[in-house]
Amino acid sequence: MTMAINVYFDDIKVGDQVPPWSRKTDFMHWNRYAAVNDEFIYIHMDDEAGRAAGNEQGAFGMGNLRFAYILNALRDWLGDEAEIRELQCEFRAINQKNDILTVIGTVTEKRTEENENRVYLDVNVVNQTGAKTCPGKAIVVLPKR
Repeated sequence: MTMAINVYFDDIKVGDQVPPWSRKTDFMHWNRYAAVNDEFIYIHMDDEAGRAAGNEQGAFGMGNLRFAYILNALRDWLGDEAEIRELQCEFRAINQKNDILTVIGTVTEKRTEENENRVYLDVNVVNQTGAKTCPGKAIVVLPKR
């Protein structure tokens, strides 16, 4: 885990990259996430249930965990003064046991509107083979220096 320092609107440029943020996922991570969110669903906890749901490899990770990973990556990068105003993503591939998931992203636009300094990003979560599993978009409001 990295300690975030606050990033300011003035510091951001279109084309800037979100620093890669990675986690290896397995039953321990899924169980911890399920415990916090009361999300004990058999397809995420039991290999037989995962296979019965059509995943040959068995149990598979929660889509919402990847959503949380994107939020964590943005917070670690931008610091506590940033307000993550909006995040939307699509779950496009299964998170298999022991996948290494990495959040990536690019600043696509920045502008001041309605007295807010908004930064627009394309984000995604890729696995260890580079497959894009969770494309999305984010809007972050940052303070000025």
